[in-house]
Amino acid sequence: MNVYDSDKMKDIFISHNVQPTEDYLNADFVVLNTCHIREKATEKTYSNLGRINKKGKKNQKIIVAGCVAQAEGELIQKRAPYVDLVIGPQSIQSLDHFLERNDLSKNSVTEFDAIEKFDTLNQIKRNQNSKSAFVTIQEGCDKFCHFCVVPYTRGSEYSRTVYEIEDEVKSLVDLGVVEFTLLGQNVNAFHGNDASGQSHSLASLINAVSEINGVERITYSTSHPVNMTDDLIQLHGTNHKLMPFLHLPVQSGSNKILKLMNRKHSRDFYFDIIEKVRKAKPDIALSSDFIIGFPGETQKDFEDTLDLIRRIKYMNSYSFKYSPRPGTPAANKEEINKDILDERLAIIQELLDEQQMEYNRNFITKTVKVLIDGAGKLNGQIKGKSEFNQSVALEGEENYIGQIIPVQIKDVKMHSLIGVRA
Repeated sequence: MNVYDSDKMKDIFISHNVQPTEDYLNADFVVLNTCHIREKATEKTYSNLGRINKKGKKNQKIIVAGCVAQAEGELIQKRAPYVDLVIGPQSIQSLDHFLERNDLSKNSVTEFDAIEKFDTLNQIKRNQNSKSAFVTIQEGCDKFCHFCVVPYTRGSEYSRTVYEIEDEVKSLVDLGVVEFTLLGQNVNAFHGNDASGQSHSLASLINAVSEINGVERITYSTSHPVNMTDDLIQLHGTNHKLMPFLHLPVQSGSNKILKLMNRKHSRDFYFDIIEKVRKAKPDIALSSDFIIGFPGETQKDFEDTLDLIRRIKYMNSYSFKYSPRPGTPAANKEEINKDILDERLAIIQELLDEQQMEYNRNFITKTVKVLIDGAGKLNGQIKGKSEFNQSVALEGEENYIGQIIPVQIKDVKMHSLIGVRA
């Protein structure tokens, strides 16, 4: 989602004849697009700001965007008074107005107005070089998980209209994009209207997008288990453009912790969803998110999470130590001892790494379809993504970039497959 918003802000700058540069010290504008999901990311924002202010050129304009801007706008202006503009994720369209007036003038804009955001951004020409693209279809969340800041930084659930999304996809196809990731904080809660005012589910939208000439691949992220409807599950087995990959965060394998987290589902409910998905698409690749050490987690709760992971067998997953976020219901709960937290995270990550390696080993001698997206790390090497969302590297010419080609897998690593053109 932040990559999508960053690309949109880049488009706004380009529409004002301001070109992107990697040389932030000599740039006229520096934009930090921030995340507030974990404390480490927030503190990194302030350390980056200090470095930019200290080393950047004179009269450089500094902009802080994203969820830290939304949550801590006033604090940013106190801790870093040299920041010229603070804009929340639902207000990035305001950047266009400030550049038009050539006046950033110490403003802070943190309204929740998704309609204005997308109305404005839709009018700005998009720049796209990759064959893959993110398209935001839904923002915000109404679930209010007790560890999560999204409802406070992105607002309540808002779904774009089907025709707006179709128009954006068509414009990207015209730029050569063939692979689309449909984005939302709670993407499978999508309920956008068509031109007649009829509401559509995510499954219905995916079917509509898949019918657009030039669209070859579709994925979606991030989902909530309670919104995995039967029509969406069945679509994994019937729509060949929907990739055999599903990222479905569970966060914990303990019913007690799931209840304390306000996740609104049990471990058995999650198992049932996975069973249905695998029945619809037996070879589907699964990934998830895990929060380790949520307040109140006992050794038994932790063992329940290990049990869930062993039973599901993921192709990869993300795991993090619990990070209290100000303003969330769990923020003031007693935290678990740091040494216990570190030990549990290490155990979880070792198990997830073992599963990822085992999953990848199963692809040796098999052939996968790889969308080549660039040069690899080694000379004469190209890289891309398989239909199962794995990184794949192989020897090949760069004229393959942008093509979907068959690749036979010869070797595997933890986070990638190594192959040859089949």
